[in-house]
Amino acid sequence: MAKESKIKVKETEITVIVKNEIDYICLTDMTSGFNEGSGLIGKWITNKNTLEYMGIWEKINNPDFNYPEFGVIEKEAGINRFIMSAGQWIARTKALGMLVKAGRFGGTYAHKDIAFHFAMWLSPEFQIYLVNEFQRLKADENNRNKLEWNLQRTLAKVNYHIHTDAIKENLIPKELTKKDASMVYASEADLLNMALFSKTATIWRSENPKAEGNIRDFANLEQLVVLTNLESLNAVLIQQGLSATERLLQLNKIAIQQLKTLLNNISLNKLK
Repeated sequence: MAKESKIKVKETEITVIVKNEIDYICLTDMTSGFNEGSGLIGKWITNKNTLEYMGIWEKINNPDFNYPEFGVIEKEAGINRFIMSAGQWIARTKALGMLVKAGRFGGTYAHKDIAFHFAMWLSPEFQIYLVNEFQRLKADENNRNKLEWNLQRTLAKVNYHIHTDAIKENLIPKELTKKDASMVYASEADLLNMALFSKTATIWRSENPKAEGNIRDFANLEQLVVLTNLESLNAVLIQQGLSATERLLQLNKIAIQQLKTLLNNISLNKLK
């Protein structure tokens, strides 16, 4: 199901949907503030300059674009009897830049690049407001995503301190040098890596030599949630005096169980 949002441009409410991680803006909504309404889409799409622009966009962005059929359309454009609709354009050329939807959010939609082109054709002033509102929408979405990510990273950091304190208190013998102590910390970090990722940080690095960051920087949301829980649980198991082998086996079972639960959680998936 496509994700749907709303923006308001000069008192006109416009739907924005995301399909396959691509934003499409509703051209039908955009025309509601103009006298001829959705009929303007038909006039715009039969314009030779419009077709030339959309053809170039498809050539750049669509490897399955039907070039021969586009050549036929280019020759037909400009003739008095020439007729073209969004649906015909999509069917004849296998275009990706436009969508025609039925139902609740029905209408003609276009990739933001093409929608901005249509908005300029409607009114330069309208196009400027549309671009500003769309950019505001994407900035708000990015801020929400960053907040969610930072929250999980903060939880991981807080639990990391709890975890390292337990290691220092229960695993590090007295009179060890700082170098020796750091090796113990690394060992415990890799114990969690093995429990959650089935590999150590060193092995991950050898498999991803060009990656910037470490194995945990590439963890997804579910893995970060489980990692936070494992750090707290490991601290408890350390205090109980369990060996590294015993803890690894227990933590691995817990990681598998929690990941399965999170990945099957409908409410969590809706938040993404």
